[in-house]
Amino acid sequence: MTAQPADDLRQLLPADVGARVQSLRLADGVVTLVLDGAGLDGAGRAAIEAGAKAALNAAPGVSEVRVGVVADRDAGSPAQAPAPKGPLILAVGSGKGGVGKSTLSANLAVALARSGIRVGLVDADIYGPSQPRLLANEGKKPEAKDSKMFPVPSRYGVSVLSMGHLIEDGRAIAWRGPMVSGALNQLIDAWWGETQVLVIDLPPGTGDVQLTMVQKHKPAGAVIVSTPQDLALMDASRALNLFEAAHVPVLGLVENMAGYVCPHCGNVSDPFGCGAVEDAADRLKMPFLGRVPLDMAIRLGSDAGEPPAAGDGPQAEAFALIARKLLPWLATQGVIPEQA
Repeated sequence: MTAQPADDLRQLLPADVGARVQSLRLADGVVTLVLDGAGLDGAGRAAIEAGAKAALNAAPGVSEVRVGVVADRDAGSPAQAPAPKGPLILAVGSGKGGVGKSTLSANLAVALARSGIRVGLVDADIYGPSQPRLLANEGKKPEAKDSKMFPVPSRYGVSVLSMGHLIEDGRAIAWRGPMVSGALNQLIDAWWGETQVLVIDLPPGTGDVQLTMVQKHKPAGAVIVSTPQDLALMDASRALNLFEAAHVPVLGLVENMAGYVCPHCGNVSDPFGCGAVEDAADRLKMPFLGRVPLDMAIRLGSDAGEPPAAGDGPQAEAFALIARKLLPWLATQGVIPEQA
């Protein structure tokens, strides 16, 4: 049977559910639906989620339905919940894998910590955790109290929690969506103490982890990472749309792997292109946070658990610049004093 376009799928939803649609996307048989849950209690949210799944699961060409129900945090909303206690959540996302998002997350966390901010890092890539390697605390297990974990410290001033701390190295994780979402909840709902900013290294795409994040742990802001090539930018736009539909402010875009300096001759080349992410940010009227080069030193430092942002030189400065561009926003969130 032929799959229906996303617009046709919207027409299949009950009227009360259709009125709450913020975004609906169909790709490879998987429907990703974000609904506005403002004004609803837990039972009401469960009801519209069940109604959406019942309507869409029967549609031709649909093999899976993923639903996220989020509430707008606009100040004037009568359904607005009290601001949650705990660190400010900053999500780092991308539309696809292989764009260096985890490396950017680790180095951004380190750069923010060097600015005097108390930073924690959650490795939300449940299937492919890499932060223990990037921050040199592989093999260390988190302690726990009252069923909640304490993050694992690193020598770079950033505490970390990752599935890589909980399973043996190299073991495959074959979990379905609910187990993945449950694991993410445990990593975020840990004993973060006086942590001010919690950086979340999201897996690529717009699946269960992303929906759990925007639904239960709504980030205060998000950063999108992409390489300059067109295919990566196409996927990055999907991540951007998900955050926007969930009313999570996108703080800006980062261009990674832009510009390669040959260590032998010094010539600069652009195997993935250069400037396309900045152009996209300009077109979308979004901040461009910075550009990170395709640099052998970054790759070697990452593999060795020595994030370049912890050192000096041009590699460290690339990440420091991105962190500095986020400081005014952090000031508006009360994390640091307002800039003079």
